[in-house]
Amino acid sequence: MSEHIPVLLDEVLESLSPRDAARYIDGTFGGGGYARAILEAAECQVVGIDRDPDAIARGQEMVAHYSGRLTLVQGCFSEMDTLAGGEADGVVLDLGVSSFQFDEAGRGFSFRADGPLDMRMAKDGESAADFVNTAGEREIADAIYRYGEEHQSRRIARAIVAARPLTRTAELAQIVSDALGPAALRYPIHPATRTFQALRIQVNDELGELERGLEAATRLLRESGRLAVVSFHSLEDRIVKRYLAERSTTAARPSRHAPADARRAGTPLYRLLASRPRSPGAAEIERNPRARSARLRAAERIRRSA
Repeated sequence: MSEHIPVLLDEVLESLSPRDAARYIDGTFGGGGYARAILEAAECQVVGIDRDPDAIARGQEMVAHYSGRLTLVQGCFSEMDTLAGGEADGVVLDLGVSSFQFDEAGRGFSFRADGPLDMRMAKDGESAADFVNTAGEREIADAIYRYGEEHQSRRIARAIVAARPLTRTAELAQIVSDALGPAALRYPIHPATRTFQALRIQVNDELGELERGLEAATRLLRESGRLAVVSFHSLEDRIVKRYLAERSTTAARPSRHAPADARRAGTPLYRLLASRPRSPGAAEIERNPRARSARLRAAERIRRSA
């Protein structure tokens, strides 16, 4: 199993600017890379949150090492304002699946090694197998199109329904490849990549979790607190970009779709730390190819809502 390498770590630390006696939330603890870097950068406290119980178990050695400075809590980062037990000076979110989850065949996130068709981050609720074996063809096609941005979603959904029941990742990957036929040869990535991404997002409600998590972070952050979000595909980045833009000092006329506190004239909630997302350089991508699509957006909390 490969080590989880935190992406854009230097840039995240620069955005958060950890300081002594401050309190930070790592809402996607995973392998603990960001939490460890924050704890090493300042004499501060960190609360690590992860919905995966395996991540919490792996992190207990870190808890002991940073005696009294690191607390781990199992749960969704969308509930961080209740799980964290108080306000924070900074929040970091590293979205998507961790290397530990991706590389463990038994978790069913990847088609690169055969395993059960699971994909659940928290090991409860509906699995990917449950969804593809019970949902209607149109619902499956819509999920693959919406969350995987796969233009052949209807063809793939038709093949999935015809082949049910499905229980293994390798089985699903082959069905997708066969459904695409010669077109699969033109894909710059494995032809099943977008379908697997879509099913993972569907099963874990990742985009809904992100939207709720951004609201929770806003409630949690003190004035001058920093929010840093690392995303890995356009759907996530679009949500983060829009959320921060509609609540920042750069929004001359906030969208009518923004919440009431962001629409009130003269009441921005954030100051963007950069107008464009930060991306990994060539050296980081060479060290860690999974960083290739990463984007970092960061902002500073400038006003507490009433």
